Amino acid sequence: MNKILIPSKANWPEILKRPTQTVADIEQTVNQIFDEIRAKGNSAVAKYTDLFDGIKLESLVVTNNEIETARQQIPEDLKEAIQLAKTNIEKFHTAQKTEKISVETTKGVKCWQEKKAIQKVGLYIPGGTAPLFSSILMLAIPASIAGCEEIVLCTPPDKEGNINPAILYTADLCGVTKIFKIGGIQAIGAMTFGTESVPQVYKIFGPGNQFVTVAKQLATKYQVAIDMPAGPSELLIFADDSAKASYVASDLLSQAEHGTDSQVILVSTSEKLLDAVSEEIENQMEVLPRKNIASRAIENSRLILIKSDEEALELINEYGPEHFIICSENESFFVNGITNAGSVFIGNYAPESAGDYASGTNHTLPTNGYAKQYSGVNLDSFLKTITFQKISEDGIREIGPAIEILAEAEGLQAHKNAVSLRLKDLN
Repeated sequence: MNKILIPSKANWPEILKRPTQTVADIEQTVNQIFDEIRAKGNSAVAKYTDLFDGIKLESLVVTNNEIETARQQIPEDLKEAIQLAKTNIEKFHTAQKTEKISVETTKGVKCWQEKKAIQKVGLYIPGGTAPLFSSILMLAIPASIAGCEEIVLCTPPDKEGNINPAILYTADLCGVTKIFKIGGIQAIGAMTFGTESVPQVYKIFGPGNQFVTVAKQLATKYQVAIDMPAGPSELLIFADDSAKASYVASDLLSQAEHGTDSQVILVSTSEKLLDAVSEEIENQMEVLPRKNIASRAIENSRLILIKSDEEALELINEYGPEHFIICSENESFFVNGITNAGSVFIGNYAPESAGDYASGTNHTLPTNGYAKQYSGVNLDSFLKTITFQKISEDGIREIGPAIEILAEAEGLQAHKNAVSLRLKDLN
């Protein structure tokens, strides 16, 4: 990892730069594929599945027999681990339910809001070098709790046209209604426009590579919402001498192994810790099955020495990490001061892996600095709020004259007339 000692604030933008392509680099490819899917449906999806995944499929749809076979292939200890994670995620997301809010703003004017489930949602689950069945837990569970009627899942097939059994088992367990063997840009396009097989959805969720990220962003041009513009995974750790170097290194590598375009950063006030973590990374990486991926991600990553906790916090909030781990004697300072982060992990015994799998929080989080504007996925991500108002005769008498004055001041006579006619009849 690149070690940077006491950088000046003028250099922060450069050292905090993400290793991502711009939308412009990918947009042309996405638009071409989208245009074909919109025009040709399944045949276009099959064409790009053959091109990108190297498999010609007779059907895009996962059958009940395939799901049953997957269920039989999953070992019992994995089923138990998935169930534990499912239970914790259900507890945390069920607790996020809120009651209807109702208030009488003026005598005779009653206003309230209610939350309604988004009827059709699409989940994208990466299945390439790492089949992320844990993302199904994070997305399908809150979708089911929210009451979404249709939960569509797309995930890429392997070279034999199969889906990882853990993905199928988890999807079925968590209430997914339809599963398709489609990956990448073509999956986002299929859910955006609908095909002969794939339903059109109202909102698309899920992580993915930079191509999937751009495809999701461009889907919003076609009246499809997305969870957030999430891209390659990232982790920032603040650690001082109270941290254990081996733990810190393991956390950095846990994110580095996601993909070559992942980024991990360690910020510390201790150069001794930076050196110890750097050595641990080299040692631990040697035995990783995904060493080649992790080592390339480490090339994009940083060890940063900062003078003080105050300056460290300022730098971290400027970066806005997807995941933020705090291992510090001054823990409360960072917990209270962090404003830009997707999910925060506190203490030596809170690895980022806990949030990825089983603590109960959601791991679908904003990346690339979007933690400054976006929240991670939560129950409300699958709901929309509708406001209601009921106004009685007394109510329109109370607020009607003010509405007339306001409408006239804006030059909107028809708005004023809509009130004036009612007041005239009542008088």
